[in-house]
Amino acid sequence: MARLRSFQRLAAHFVDIADFLLVYIEEAHPSDGWVSSDAAYNIPKHQCLQDRLRAAQLMKEGAPDCPLAVDTMDNASSAAYGAYFERLYVIQEEKVMYQGGRGPEGYKISELRTWLDQYKTRLQSPSTVVIQV
Repeated sequence: MARLRSFQRLAAHFVDIADFLLVYIEEAHPSDGWVSSDAAYNIPKHQCLQDRLRAAQLMKEGAPDCPLAVDTMDNASSAAYGAYFERLYVIQEEKVMYQGGRGPEGYKISELRTWLDQYKTRLQSPSTVVIQV
């Protein structure tokens, strides 16, 4: 839950330069599977899309200001982005500009914050245009 709050703070800080989206994927530690001792919720493995949608609502409660999408039951988004179980991305014009490490160890909000700070600086820097006549 703390990671989700950190993500929401990051999204609020950079709302002027980026759109943020949470994508809920397959549950990392389902209560009827590989259970984590620090799991914030008791969520069984999703048997259907409705199960996944209900579980995603819990994530939405942790970051109410962020739009939320839910992966398909065949885990197409997770497979396409190697997100298993959590990962941070920046995508611009259909191109991956930043890819964080796989969570939990590689999930680093501070790394993404640095990337966004640098991007914002580039946006605010006057660019030089040379016109040859």
